[in-house]
Amino acid sequence: MEFRRLSVPDAFEFSPRAFPDTRGLFVAPFQEEVLREAAGHPLRLAQANHSVSRRGAIRGIHFADTPPGQAKYVYCARGSLLDVVVDIRVGSPTFGHWDAVQLDSARYNAAYLAEGLGHGFIALEDDTVMAYLCSEPYNPKGEHGITPLDPALGLPWPADIEPILSEKDRAAPTLAEALEQGLLPSYEDCVAYYDKLRSAN
Repeated sequence: MEFRRLSVPDAFEFSPRAFPDTRGLFVAPFQEEVLREAAGHPLRLAQANHSVSRRGAIRGIHFADTPPGQAKYVYCARGSLLDVVVDIRVGSPTFGHWDAVQLDSARYNAAYLAEGLGHGFIALEDDTVMAYLCSEPYNPKGEHGITPLDPALGLPWPADIEPILSEKDRAAPTLAEALEQGLLPSYEDCVAYYDKLRSAN
């Protein structure tokens, strides 16, 4: 498996090798040793999530209070999607920047985003399945979102696909409003938490 750093620090794309044969295909989308090399520590697996989405469904942009936050390792088990990572850490040199990776079940590539980063995706076809490995369990009191349609962010949702959003995501604040409301994680706190994870390794 190979990995590359995304332009948002502390986020990576992973590309595993697939093994097709007459029976079908075998692939290992998550390999701890390679993630450890990239992030500097292993992923503590606390919860696995699974979503099925219609074409045009947008889920996100979501994030959790940090620490502990919620790191995510995600891959597309069926279909295809455009995965987006946003740096929402106040004080980060790349605050407000984003990067996007197409994930699909032809390549089984994956994305990892560290605690404190914002995450969302749009399904590019019907019945798209996203698998999430999460470092912390879902904590409703510590979960937040910013609208994926924030014009200031200008996220790269395809112009030819009508977006489908939950009421919660549609009503979420913009990045500027979330900053004003004190909802966003601190870059300093996030970096201190990453250092703690690496030193415990």
